[in-house]
Amino acid sequence: MSTPDREHTAPDLPALDHLEAPAGRHAARTTVLIAAFEGWNDAGGAATAALEHLEHVWGAETVHELDPEDYHDFQVNRPMVTAGPDGRRVVEWPTTRVAVAHLPGRTVVLVHGIEPSFRWRSYCDELLAVAAEHGVRTVVTLGALLADVPHTRPIPMTATSESEGLQAVLDVEPSTYEGPTGIVGVLQHEAAARGFQSVSLWAAVPHYVANPPSPKATLAILTRVEELLGETVPLGDLPEDAEAWQHGVDELASEDAEISEYVQQLEQAKDTAELPEASGEAIAREFERYLRRRDTGGGKETP
Repeated sequence: MSTPDREHTAPDLPALDHLEAPAGRHAARTTVLIAAFEGWNDAGGAATAALEHLEHVWGAETVHELDPEDYHDFQVNRPMVTAGPDGRRVVEWPTTRVAVAHLPGRTVVLVHGIEPSFRWRSYCDELLAVAAEHGVRTVVTLGALLADVPHTRPIPMTATSESEGLQAVLDVEPSTYEGPTGIVGVLQHEAAARGFQSVSLWAAVPHYVANPPSPKATLAILTRVEELLGETVPLGDLPEDAEAWQHGVDELASEDAEISEYVQQLEQAKDTAELPEASGEAIAREFERYLRRRDTGGGKETP
């Protein structure tokens, strides 16, 4: 029975600071916005789980909330009634929250929202205005989609950008997708149109285990964010959660002959299409990540 692997199939992303450093100078570390949205762009809840994880481990503090009256249909995203700390009933409204994390040498703005029902252009205008106020130069959106991929293999990750400079340096292409889009695609487009650098990271979640949580996909997204920003992301129990999730799906698949056969077909297709990555560069990169985690006390991994 295989175990989750933090390697992935997309090309490696250099840290953003290296992309913007002037010739012969060390550039100041850039302020980056990372956004994820519940709904259509969040298969298995993987993208928003990654955003929530970053908020927690980086100690982000909320600085702004969008007025839900302007953007949400409350019959689609209903408010929740809960008991407050003092025992009084509280109504929690679906909204978009902006939090800020101050890391050593870098500020990260984290946007956690629900895909709006109305006024998408105004919604993006407000978010990007907040980004500009905080000195953001790069917008990173996180997404997850359902795909014909086996749960027993590394989660496929893709990276796209509408910024020509990043396309060249990161060796990524602009998205070739044509069809209905979600708020992630609209925010990416509007960010690029306003002069922000923009990168979109997507995880492919096995469609036959679509219900959240999807910790293996969340782990793959966080690994990509870590590489892109050059910042250590403490993982806590997430690697163990991803392994337990995979073992659980293994057991469910073994109880259904049709699903088991289907998973084997997906594995064969995946293995035929791509050779396992085992280059010296990949091994060195993983060992470097291990050393960084050991020095900062940010994880439980072993090399």
